[in-house]
Amino acid sequence: MTDLHHHGDAELAPGLVDLAVNVRSGTPPAWLRAVLHEAVDAVAGYPDQRTARAAVAAAHGRAPDEVLLTAGAAEAFVLVARALHPRHAVVVHPSFTEPEAALRAAGHPVSRLLLDAADGYRFDPSAVPDEADLVVIGNPTNPTSVLHPADALAALTRPGRVVLVDEAFADTVPDEPESLSGRSDLPGLLVVRSLTKTWGLAGLRVGYALGPPDLVAALAAQQPHWPVSTPALAALSACTTSAARAEAEAAARDLVGHREALLDALPAGVEVVGEPRSSFVLVRVPGGERARLALRERGWAVRRGDSFPGLSPDHLRLVVRDPGTSRAFAADLAEILALPASPASTSEEGR
Repeated sequence: MTDLHHHGDAELAPGLVDLAVNVRSGTPPAWLRAVLHEAVDAVAGYPDQRTARAAVAAAHGRAPDEVLLTAGAAEAFVLVARALHPRHAVVVHPSFTEPEAALRAAGHPVSRLLLDAADGYRFDPSAVPDEADLVVIGNPTNPTSVLHPADALAALTRPGRVVLVDEAFADTVPDEPESLSGRSDLPGLLVVRSLTKTWGLAGLRVGYALGPPDLVAALAAQQPHWPVSTPALAALSACTTSAARAEAEAAARDLVGHREALLDALPAGVEVVGEPRSSFVLVRVPGGERARLALRERGWAVRRGDSFPGLSPDHLRLVVRDPGTSRAFAADLAEILALPASPASTSEEGR
């Protein structure tokens, strides 16, 4: 059974270079750390969401009652599982596993729609059953890094169906061309966003969801009082300013070149799966489990793929870092792949 609760942080250990966790290096930036330090001085009072909610709403051209602030994007998935009672939930895979885990923990039956590697993990909305009343999909998708057309996702929406689009990595793509965050005209559309990836705030737990007011209110009713901390609210306000959004856009543009450097450096025998558009790349490596363990011995942490439905131990997810780091990693991987597999590892891979 796939371990839906395995995540990239489980791959880390002291002394390892982190190519496993999808958080931009060098973050949070100094100006954001200053915002957080100042917010700590205000923690004696209870959190007030109004300013942060208005800032998020303005950034996406939405009304404040279409915004739900959450303790990380992961909380939004739990709230959906608690607030809704889907008769036929469909999760599009391979993808981030927490939405399915939350639905199953709440006792909801879940069907998986597995996209095809031979087709580059492209999504066809006609593959979703008509009777599905909850559909979950990531865009760009973790771990494939594939960016689906906004029109294909919009085609899923209809009265009586909730379509949850996980856009945690949307701001890693320049101009966010396929984002649905500004679409308030689509029935049942819930877009979930996160500050974790671009701003390095995984430990702060800060995200939000955008959707119809009645759906947002139903999710909010499942939250405790004051669910988002004062420092997290300060980060939301700071990271949705025009200056911060311009910085995020610049980082996304730099990422394009850094990703190309990683792809160019990968050794022969490593297959890039799909067309990567985000801050990570999914590859298939012969003897992937052996390669992953050998990489750890050489100081590299990469994300195993077999905890994602539809992937195998030969799949590895690699975070895009600076070109120098990518070239050093690729050189070690090339040496590992050139080594003959030991009889013991060959036996294990055949099990």
